[in-house]
Amino acid sequence: MNRLLANSVLRRCVMNGGRIITGEHAVQSPEFSTAAVFSFRPFDRSVMVADQDFGSFQWRRMMCSAAEPAAKAPAVKQTDAGAAKKEGEDQVAVSSYWGISRSKITREDGSEWPWNCFMPWDTYESNLSIDLSKHHVPKNFVDKFAFRTVKLMRIPTDIFFKRRYGCRAMMLETVAAVPGMVGGMLLHLRSLRKFQQSGGWIKALLEEAENERMHLMTMVELVKPKWYERLLVLTVQGVFFNAFFVIYVLSPKLAHRIVGYLEEEAVHSYTEFLKDIESGAIENVPAPAIAIDYWRLPKDSTLKDVITVIRADEAHHRDVNHFASDIHFQGKELRDAPAPVGYH
Repeated sequence: MNRLLANSVLRRCVMNGGRIITGEHAVQSPEFSTAAVFSFRPFDRSVMVADQDFGSFQWRRMMCSAAEPAAKAPAVKQTDAGAAKKEGEDQVAVSSYWGISRSKITREDGSEWPWNCFMPWDTYESNLSIDLSKHHVPKNFVDKFAFRTVKLMRIPTDIFFKRRYGCRAMMLETVAAVPGMVGGMLLHLRSLRKFQQSGGWIKALLEEAENERMHLMTMVELVKPKWYERLLVLTVQGVFFNAFFVIYVLSPKLAHRIVGYLEEEAVHSYTEFLKDIESGAIENVPAPAIAIDYWRLPKDSTLKDVITVIRADEAHHRDVNHFASDIHFQGKELRDAPAPVGYH
């Protein structure tokens, strides 16, 4: 009796449009979003017990079953960066799923801070009283090699750019921003490898790299590079990065001496830039907003003011790198001397 009842129930459950499904199959009808799954076990009288049934029967939702209509998501447009722009708003609202959100930052006058690439505490007033005429006289083979190398590097730059100092400055900054990053990276790895402090030199060199990068961001606002100049930047940066990396690994004192002489050339180039502005050969246009905020310049500042503070920065970088090279020439490591963190 129990067997007949079980078979009758199973037959009625697996009916779907007049078809009978046997074995392990699923039944799905348009009226239901769930499916029945049956597992049949062969009948064996020798193992049958009084209370045992002849199959197992369970319900489960299949992956292909029709789901309940979901509530519609808010009408926002997703960007590739995972940000959504609300309708009627200009600013991008970034998802706060990770709990990271920018606090409201304002200027001293109460207006909202517009930059994400640097914050108010990263800005400073450049020290314009620095001596621009300093020069490290080559004294030994390493100094002479570094000096001659920089002079040779200047020749193709003079031929290509001539007196187009805006484009020259743009190219100069793409190169000048590399040494600080390479030096900071290698000191960082050395600190991890030897379980030693860096004496603050990692931060000092990365500050230099960031400062040079901000010079470039400023120059890009003033000079729009052409396609062949962008291609030249890619080529020069690729060659210089790898060459400087090898030099720094082999001889840090040579690497820092080369950068010191590069910065001396930068001071000279920006001095010539200022001469052309004063003579009227280059228009003294208003300073970009990014430069006014980064160097805390007056609102009515001009290109001349921007080039003046950039030249002062280059003079500071000159001093830092010649100082670093002198430390190595004395047979010491950089961490043995105080790092010039925040030296502007």
